[in-house]
Amino acid sequence: MITDMKLLSVNSGNVGSTGKIMLEITQVANDLGIVGVVTYPASRDNFKKKVDNKIIISNRYDRNIHLWLARITGYNGCFSRITTSVFLRKVKKFKPDVIHLHNLHNCYINLPQLFKFIKKNGIKTVWTLHDCWAFTGQCPHFTLEGCEKWKDGCYGCSLYKQYPATCYDNTKKMWKLKKKWFTGVDNMTLVTPSVWLSKLVKQSFLKEYPVRVINNGIDLSVFKPTESDFRKKYSLEDKFVILGIAFDWGIRKGLDVFLKLAGMLGDEFAIVLVGTTDEIDKQLPDNIISIHRTADQKELAEIYTACDVFVNPTREEVFGLVNAEALACGTPVITFNTGGSVEIPDETCGAVVECEDVNGLLNKIYEFKTEPKSEEKCLLRAQMFDKDLNYEKYIALYKEL
Repeated sequence: MITDMKLLSVNSGNVGSTGKIMLEITQVANDLGIVGVVTYPASRDNFKKKVDNKIIISNRYDRNIHLWLARITGYNGCFSRITTSVFLRKVKKFKPDVIHLHNLHNCYINLPQLFKFIKKNGIKTVWTLHDCWAFTGQCPHFTLEGCEKWKDGCYGCSLYKQYPATCYDNTKKMWKLKKKWFTGVDNMTLVTPSVWLSKLVKQSFLKEYPVRVINNGIDLSVFKPTESDFRKKYSLEDKFVILGIAFDWGIRKGLDVFLKLAGMLGDEFAIVLVGTTDEIDKQLPDNIISIHRTADQKELAEIYTACDVFVNPTREEVFGLVNAEALACGTPVITFNTGGSVEIPDETCGAVVECEDVNGLLNKIYEFKTEPKSEEKCLLRAQMFDKDLNYEKYIALYKEL
């Protein structure tokens, strides 16, 4: 047990992947005797979930004003001064030993005030970077653009109308502001979920900080080989089934690649896509089975288990948790050589194909059909991504600080 330690975790929400990570790490900390408090902004989605030991940042009225001002000015995180002051007074009263930052974008806190407070009070800080936003003028992802302006100073951004969208390009100024705010923290350690992202950090203005790689984790009590009637339900008993899963299907996730594969594969193959929509369905040929959503994670595990190979033609990926989920269900993975996605499978349980090489992807699918990968090897590799194992690394980091 760890006693006399106080932990404050900050994120843009209590929902979604980053919200879940924040809450689960905090629960592990609480179980070990650490006093853990989470904090996030007021919003409809955040109020849907009951969370104990929390501090709400701002209010919905102030948040909407911040979002609106950021959109028309291009200054993300520069408003909410009064509500941030109120929040920081509560933090000062709580007296955290460690502050764990997660996603700070999307306009819910005044960033210069937050970092001035951390610097002034010398609070030990962990910042988990779930994307690249912390060291760019605006965008969380730039792989598809092939942009490297973030290394020396953003300008002429082609992505400023995308999330977090603004009306005009103010990335040059924002890059300089972020560098001023985010550097010079005496006791801050950065955490990235992949080696790939850690290497980018070391090329950015955040290179002064130590960087740890702690993978995002999955629940191995849920994602495990799970029998079902899925193949019978969709008449797939005599098919080699290829699975793709995403929740924002488009060019980033490689929807076009599956459309090409559908025209190249013979009748002995079938493709299943999960996370589709009515709009996506209009683009799909008859030999692709579309599943909009699953009832729960158990059903998702059943689908992973029922399929013969998981294909992830992602073009922009910080980690690629779906790869780990597939392995945990005993299903081998073929992924494009993009971001952190390649760090999950190894040659015993998967393969990596160069981005855009659809023929290479096709060849690997045929190879896996002829020489199937061992389920045992998949499960062994998945052990690396056990959430309990990885969350314990965070606790060790808190103790070390």
